[in-house]
Amino acid sequence: MVSAELLNTLRNFNRADKLYIMQVLVSELAQAKTNLIQPDQEYPVWSPYDAFEAADTMLQVLEKAKTKTHE
Repeated sequence: MVSAELLNTLRNFNRADKLYIMQVLVSELAQAKTNLIQPDQEYPVWSPYDAFEAADTMLQVLEKAKTKTHE
């Protein structure tokens, strides 16, 4: 757990220092070995196939956008 003292210290850094800290942390996370995907496992993948509600929502948004541009 992150201590309040550390958070307060980070909040007092200037913008450039905060960005540098973010860069270091993101770099460490990217290099860290993760076991998110295991070999010989099956993972569900969402597909827009048969996503009728999503298609209907998108159609409504496109129709609203079309009417706004023609007003």
